[in-house]
This record gives sequence, C-alpha cells and structure tokens, in this order.
Amino acid sequence: RVASYGVDRFLYAMRLHDDQLEDISARFQAEMKKGLSAESNAAAAVKMLPTHVRSTPDGSERGQFLALDLGGSKFKVLQVKVREGMGIRKGGVEMEEKIYPIPKELLIGRGTELFDHVSESLKDFLQEKNINLEKTHPLAFTFSFPCEQPTLNQGLLLSWSKNFRLRGLQGKDVVQSLKGAIERTGGMNVDVLSMVNDTVATMMTCGFDDQRCEVGLIIGTGTNACYMEALRHVDLVEGDEGQMCVNTEWGGFGDDGALNEYITEFDRDVDAASNNPGKQIFEKMVSGMYLGELVRLVVLKMAKVGLLFDGFVSDALRTKGKITTANVAAMEEYKTGLKNTRDILTGLGLTPSQDDCIAVQHVSTIVSFRSSNLVAACLSAILTRIKKNRSLRTLTITVGVDGTVYKTHPQYPKRLHKVVRRLLPESHVRFVLSDSGSSKGAALVAAVAQRLASRRKQVDETLFPFQMSQEQLHLVKSRMRADLEAGLKNKNPSTIKMLPSFVYHTPDGTERGKYLALDLGGTNFRALLVNFKKGLHQNTRLYHKIYTVPMEIMQGTGEELFDHLAQCVSDFLDYMGMKNAHLPAGFTFSFPCEQTAIDTGTLLTWTKGFKATDCEGHDVVNMLREAIKRRNEFDLDIAAVVNDTVGTMMSCAYEDPECEVGLIAGTGTNVCYMEDVRNIEKRDADAQRMCINTEWGGLGDDGSLNDIITPYDAEVDQNSLHPGKQRFEKLTSGMYLGEIVRQVLLDLTRGGLLFRGHVTEALKTPGIFETKYLSQIESDRLALLQVRSILQQLGLDSNCDDSIIVKEVCGAVSRRAAQLVGAGIAAVVDKIRENRGLEHLNITVGVDGALYKLHPHFSRVLHDTAKVLAPLCNVSFLPSEEGSGKGAALITAVAKQKQQM
Repeated sequence: RVASYGVDRFLYAMRLHDDQLEDISARFQAEMKKGLSAESNAAAAVKMLPTHVRSTPDGSERGQFLALDLGGSKFKVLQVKVREGMGIRKGGVEMEEKIYPIPKELLIGRGTELFDHVSESLKDFLQEKNINLEKTHPLAFTFSFPCEQPTLNQGLLLSWSKNFRLRGLQGKDVVQSLKGAIERTGGMNVDVLSMVNDTVATMMTCGFDDQRCEVGLIIGTGTNACYMEALRHVDLVEGDEGQMCVNTEWGGFGDDGALNEYITEFDRDVDAASNNPGKQIFEKMVSGMYLGELVRLVVLKMAKVGLLFDGFVSDALRTKGKITTANVAAMEEYKTGLKNTRDILTGLGLTPSQDDCIAVQHVSTIVSFRSSNLVAACLSAILTRIKKNRSLRTLTITVGVDGTVYKTHPQYPKRLHKVVRRLLPESHVRFVLSDSGSSKGAALVAAVAQRLASRRKQVDETLFPFQMSQEQLHLVKSRMRADLEAGLKNKNPSTIKMLPSFVYHTPDGTERGKYLALDLGGTNFRALLVNFKKGLHQNTRLYHKIYTVPMEIMQGTGEELFDHLAQCVSDFLDYMGMKNAHLPAGFTFSFPCEQTAIDTGTLLTWTKGFKATDCEGHDVVNMLREAIKRRNEFDLDIAAVVNDTVGTMMSCAYEDPECEVGLIAGTGTNVCYMEDVRNIEKRDADAQRMCINTEWGGLGDDGSLNDIITPYDAEVDQNSLHPGKQRFEKLTSGMYLGEIVRQVLLDLTRGGLLFRGHVTEALKTPGIFETKYLSQIESDRLALLQVRSILQQLGLDSNCDDSIIVKEVCGAVSRRAAQLVGAGIAAVVDKIRENRGLEHLNITVGVDGALYKLHPHFSRVLHDTAKVLAPLCNVSFLPSEEGSGKGAALITAVAKQKQQM
C-alpha cells in the first residue's frame, strides 16, 4: 500500500477524473466538427476521412471475394465466401487465408517493391488454392494507414505509421499501385472493388452479425475509430442524403496542442524518441506500441530518484523497448500478476523487493487505465454525436472492437465499458469483439458495395417509367387539347366533359352585400357567411364553420346526405344568429354536374369516394331545396351552383383581373377557364365568354394515356371505387398519389430491395400511405431520421438506405403528377391565346388544393413544365386565399347584380 501511495503521488497527472474525461470528450467533439467541415479540414488534427462506405451489412450480402490485408509486418491473402454454397460456418462467411511475411528491408524501401511482393504472393495464393486464373475475381483491400478516399476504390496515402517508411507512395493512389503491380506480375484477372481501413473493416465484420453495429474501434499496436455519420455533415463529399462511414484517424488528436494540459513528461519523452515526433499524440498515450515504453520510462525515473530497487538502474531498464505492452498485460493478470511482475523485472537484471513489484504493477495499472479512460472519453464523444444527429433521447448501439490490447489485456475491456457507460448513462452500448479481423470486413464492404450497386440499378429500373420526357409531355398536352375541343363540340363520347357553368363574368369589384356559401368538396362541408362591403377589394368579412361528412353518409342514400347538409346549414345559421334572414346562397358542389342554368346542376357521376344512392342524374340544387323544406326551419334562396374550380377562379379574379383560369390540385384535380362563347354548343348568345368546367380528370378514360400508365397506376385504378374512370386524376391527385407510392414500395419490398424484403401488414393495407406523407417526406428540411420516424408510425421498420429509396419513390410519383398537370395547363392557356388571336398572352391561374399548397416541390415543377410547354404564354399562379366558398358567394353576387340590371 505504501508503494502504491508513492506511485499515485508520482503519477498524479495520469489519474483522470470524470470531469476531466468530459472535458476531453468535449474537446474531441470540437475536433471532429473541425475535421468534417470543408473550411477547417485542412488544418484539423483529427482528419475525419470519408470512406465512401454508405451502408453497414443488412445480412443479404453474398458473393466470393479475394481479400488482401496489409497493415503490419506481415500481410494476409484470403478467399472469402459470403453466403455462397453449402456448409457455410457461423455468420454465413467462410474464409481461407495464408499469411505472408514482409522482409524488413521492404518496410523502408520503395513502394513499388512492396506492392510487387504483395502481388506475387496473391498469385501464389491463387495457384495454391486452385482458384481459376481466367475468371475475374472481385478483390477487397484492407490498408491500415491514413488515406484520403475520393471514391470507394481509390486511396491517396497521407502518411505512413507503425514501422513503415516507404518511398515514392505518399500522396499517390495505393489502389493504382496495387493494380500496377498485379499487371506487372501478370496472369491474374482481379477487379479491386474497394479499399478500406482496418477500423472500417472491423465495424463491417461486427455489423454482419449485429445490425446495430455502427462504430468500429481498434485498440492494438495503433488505435483508431470510425462511425456512420449523417452525409449532410460530411462536407468533403457531394450530396446530403443518407450516411457514410467516417474514419476519424483519431490517433492525431492532440497534434495541435488540444491535449497539452493532459500530457506528462513521460508522454513527451516517448514522443521525442519516436519515428514521428509531434504526430499521433493521442495514439502515443493509448496504443499498444507505446504503453510498455511509457511504463519503462516511469519505472526508470522512479528508480533514478530512489523510489524503486534502492536506486539501482540496470542497462536493460535504460534500453528502449525492453518493457512491452504484452509485459504490461502480464503484470496485471488477476492471480499471477505479481509473480509475472517479479519475473519481468528479474529478466531486466533487477532485484525487486515485494514492495517494488507491487509499485511496478501499480504503474502498469495506472498507464493502461489512463489508456482505457482516454479511449472511453473519445468514444463517448462519437456516441454523443450520433445521438445528437439522430435527435434520440436514448441511443442503443453496438461498437465493433479489434486489436491486441483489447483482446489480450485482462482488465482493459471491463474498464473501458464501465467508463463509457458512466459517461453516457442514457445509452445502451454493447461491445462486440471482431472474431475474424479486418479481412472479413473488407470482403463485406465489397459485398455491400455490390449489393448497393445492384439495388441502385433495380430501383432505377422500377422508377424509370415515372420519368416523363419532353416528347411525352408534348403528347399529353396535345391529347388534352384535342379532348378539350371534342368536349366543346359535344362530340360523344368525349372523355373531358367541358361543362358550361353559366358564369359569364369574373368579378369587377363592385359586388356588395351578405351572401351565404355552402361548400361540399370532400369529407368536409363548409358553411360561410361572406359580407362584401363598398366594393373595396380588401374589404370582405368572412365567417365560416366546418362540418365532417361521415363515411356512412358519403356512401348511404342521397336523402340522408342532403338531410345531413341541411342540418349543418341550420346549425350554422343558429351559430350566426341569422335563422330568420332570407339570404341568397351559392352552393359549391365539387363533382361533375351538367348545368342548363346557373342554379341547376345534374350530377353526372360521383368522384372522391362518394357513392350516395339516387343522386346521379338528379339536380343537386333541387335535392338541397327539398331537404331544407323537410326541415321547415329556415329559408334560402339558392341562386347559383358552382364547381369548386370555378369558385377558385372567381375568388382569385376578385384580387387579380387577369385571372381567367381556375385550377384545383388537391384530393382531386380539375380546371376551368373563360372560353369564347362562339366555341360553345350550348350557349347564351348575349355574352362574349363563359366559364367552362372542363372536368379534365377524365382524360385517358378512352385509353389515350395508356402509353404512360405504369402497372402501379393500373393496380390503383383496379382497386378504386370507379375502375377505368378519371384516369388523369388518378395519375395526378392527392387521393391517389400515396396509393401509387404504396404499390411501388410493395413491389420493391417483394423484390427484396426495401425493408429487408419484409412485407408487413401495414404495407399491404390500401390507403395507409396518405399523400400528406409525400409532402412530409419530400421536405428539403427533413432529415432522413424524420423519414424513418414517419415510416415507423406506419409500422415500417426502415434503415437509412430504405429511407433514401422511399424518398426517391415519393419524388418520382409527385414529380410526374406535377409535370402532367403542367402539360394540361399549357394546353388550356395556349387554347385561350389562340382563341383571342394573340401572339403573346399574359394570364393568371387561380389555384387551390393541398397538393399545390403543401407539397414542397409540386408547384415549382408545375410552373416550370407549363413555362416550357407554353412558351408564348406568360402564366402567373395565384393561390386562392379563401378557396371556393368565397367564389361561390361572388358568383351569387354577380348573378344577383345581373338579375337586378
């Protein structure tokens, strides 16, 4: 105990408390940030090198690979079979290997000579194992020195470490050097797929058996760590979707002075006597190459000042390298430690007393304990960063570990785990020992790269039919135009109904008075009171209340539906205290109706999930009047029935007189526009123009869009309430886009390209993938983590790669929808321009609908497409503020004014 007390005082600076470890951890986090940023990377001591490894194994990898493992005084050549053939042992990986020594002179010779030796050994291995030399063999290369990797199969050597000091390779691509050597040797067909650092390979090896493994740690001759970082933080690589393994090269931590106050005189002595003074400071404090030497220097100094061996110093004790890290491990053995210490010291020509042995054993403990403390501090910095990146309260993660210090030192793992858990009380950290080292990991990197490339190709092929060429969009535009013309001429059967609305004028700003507006367009019914004052555009008062329409009423009888609406109106009038007022009302009814006057509308067909009986073929205004009569509580003058699209155009025209087109891009889709009366069969000769409700959702019902309809669209159509109808709407509207995405995801999952091929009940449920999820998932501000949480709410357990693919599928489906709507708008505005004999048309489109307003990219793609396809029209888009309700009130006001004239 006395001896230990003396050592404690002597090595006080090596005893690190938790607050110091937290300080070191915070400093390392700052260094990581510096290394990841493009501005500060060049000067950063911790290099944070991108590895281009974008995924850990998911267990589906397979293939046969050659592996080369070069990182120490000998190297290995292996054949690795991943889930290939029968009789595969534990973990689905089978390996045959051969170790080749590297002659000493090659460690300090020319780079080309080393690679020639490696390449000749590779050929020897192929011949010895009877591996076919004609066939192309994918090769994975583990190279355990700091390299900058522009791609997965390139590595520019930054510096040599350990005992390597070769000429002519620094700054050069070591993969190219290996390929050159293979060519010089000749007679082999090898494709170098990937180059990895041993740390990355360790993470991949452990990741094959434990999919939570996203950190690799080496504590051996050298030390290093790697982990999966969010790509948006890796400045040195293009793109911000997904993640990438970053090789921290943490051995350089402290090279810029960040650890100065924790460095002891013994660390300075070790550094001064090393091959690379001032470099790899952290590595020199923690790794196997230096621990024995640190212990020797401490023991030497204690002997010199008379604290050990009665002041006697032997020649062996003065000699660098005479105490090894293996000796340190032996001294700390649980039962035999003291005996081992005595034997080691005696071997150094010393005659130790019992107290000397206890003291030296204690020195070993403090030096190795400091190593595990420092590693724990930096590891907890990495884990904290992952936790923050993912906004998690608790992190559950696995760290894959390799290296002789961790494997052979009896106390090291236990100490390391304990300190990490103490520094990160909120997290569950599991440590897994890499059983077969970095070679298996390198082969798995190659296998993962092959899997990702093959998956990328299959996903691209699946999404290719959603890509619209300019030629296809021009065709859609011309088919839309042809069907608009056919519908106007009343040529049967036209897929586009072109229904006259009997709205002859847009508002002129003189409208005034109180009007009721009733709006049925989907699962909600709105009642509004609109008060236009003094004709000043801004001076409109609006009160409204929203009522839901239950599914059983949407699909019950017509009488029940209209009774429900009458009851809602009654409630609203009570709410406004206007039960006795006899108000003019406009009825927005967002379903295809044939009108013979402004206040009659015969329902042609239900859409959007409605199926109420005895309504199709009947006048909906009449049905509402009858329901109001049955209640016998209030009276309404229903002066106009309006489609929501027409209501939207009118509402926007009140703000902008150039607005002569209305567009709905929401649950459903539709367009209306002001058509020259001379082109309309059923017309009122007095007026110049009339608003036509196109009901363009029916485009393609005659098969004219079959060449762009994918099998996924066909499936969605078949499962809809009205198969074969509203084909254009089913490609472009909110009611269907989520379902198209679900069909694609289902197909990709069945093909094993998503969710590890696991088809859940959720994924099989029609309608579960709502269109609002497309808007959320495609938001630019949304990290993939949030995509994962949306998918988790849907019962889909996704990894990062899955999230990227889901986002791509959503993007492909919504982009096509926006382009098709853009092509349709181009057809409409070009028609208006030609009607009016104009070379150039300025026009505004009033728009409503959640898809247009809430989806992050829909409106931009729509605008861009319309601009390209209708270059002679300058089209502005004005989102409707109050929607179709205010429009219905305006139409009623315009109609009433006309009656009074």
